[in-house]
Amino acid sequence: MNLISGLQPLRFLLALAGILLLTSSPPAQADATAGTLDRIRRDGVLRLGYGTTPPFSYRDADGNVTGYSVEICKLVAEDLKRQLGLDALDIVYVPRTPIDRVQLLNEGEYDLECEASTNTEERRRSAAFALSHFFTATRFVSLAKNGLHRIDDLRGHSIAAALGTVNIAQIGRINRERRLQLSLIPVESLQQAFDMVTTGRASAFVMDDILLEAMIRETGQPALYTVSDDTVSAMLPYGFMMRKDDTPFHAAVNAALGRIYATPQIDQLYDRWFRNTLPGLAFGLDIPMSRELTDYFAMFR
Repeated sequence: MNLISGLQPLRFLLALAGILLLTSSPPAQADATAGTLDRIRRDGVLRLGYGTTPPFSYRDADGNVTGYSVEICKLVAEDLKRQLGLDALDIVYVPRTPIDRVQLLNEGEYDLECEASTNTEERRRSAAFALSHFFTATRFVSLAKNGLHRIDDLRGHSIAAALGTVNIAQIGRINRERRLQLSLIPVESLQQAFDMVTTGRASAFVMDDILLEAMIRETGQPALYTVSDDTVSAMLPYGFMMRKDDTPFHAAVNAALGRIYATPQIDQLYDRWFRNTLPGLAFGLDIPMSRELTDYFAMFR
């Protein structure tokens, strides 16, 4: 199935209210908010956070950090280098997980998260978000033989979800509202949750649909799995996380993204990572750009 089609239209005003919000909060730890642009200018280094979720960020067979989000961030780095008048700007890649991503960001371990973090009101209390680079909805994956396609099919079943993700709260809310009597199994990683479905220790795994699709394709046996027809959430934006209270850096990153989105370069990047075989991996997604993302990029042109 095409995971992107059939989703409810995006409320752009609500999404933009989140992605453009430059909120303030009490300072984080000392050097983390001393001024990211000043530190970059001084040290000539930009620290990028990355994860293990193709096609957004991962290490390829040669150990290189790559992915759709990473490649966009590399273009942002080039733009920042020009904005700051630097002769060179080195990139340092910092691994992060769903559990520690906000903590590492606010401790100053990295400056910009180049991954697939959903921009939500709750997360904006702890981090700022750049302009969006993808839109997704939450669904669940299960073994095809079990015939679980709709939310009500989950009644009484066990559901795996990864700690540090918004999906735990989403499925918890639906469980309460519909009185589904679900047994929620929180685990430390996306792969652990997926493996629980594969081995039958959980009936389903709830996660962003694009990430579920990638995990299914990576198994080489996609026919064994099915992604739900029902969505567990509305369509929500992904954004690169940044520390709060650093408005100059927010503005510089968003200015860079705006220039990138104004060119065909972003369409080429999308096709590379979503329409073709993924670099360094043995599978591809072949998912066309959604209407919502197409319209979003068009606003910059």
